[in-house]
Amino acid sequence: MKLTTRSRYGTRMLLDIAMNTHGDDHPVSIKEIADRQGISMKYLEKLIRVLKGAGYISSKLGSKGGYMLSRSPETILLGDVVFALEETVPTFECVDPEPCCPRMDYCLTRTIWNEAAKAMYEKLNSFTLADLISDAELCPKSGRAC
Repeated sequence: MKLTTRSRYGTRMLLDIAMNTHGDDHPVSIKEIADRQGISMKYLEKLIRVLKGAGYISSKLGSKGGYMLSRSPETILLGDVVFALEETVPTFECVDPEPCCPRMDYCLTRTIWNEAAKAMYEKLNSFTLADLISDAELCPKSGRAC
């Protein structure tokens, strides 16, 4: 199982927004996120569209505009974020609904891989964005999400 940069960077971006937004009057600009996280603005713009569409962030236009969470960090499950960000579900290829293996219909190990994928999402969904925020004091005081 492999998570792409979409999941890793998207989660870091949500965490950055959560930790640096000071109410609706002070949303976080994409440039600030890019500078703190070391991620290109162009890539963040792609992720913002996905996360906005999934209902995790909202935006405010204008000179003091930017992005803020549209939901409480306690309600944002990390497995759901990963699921929203990945173009395909990050699992073992033979678990995908698209036929990829001629042995798929009678493979004795396919069930194991399916269970492993379910366990990964269950584990990720046992953490919220708020859990990551509470762990922030373990990171260096750089203002960056680890």
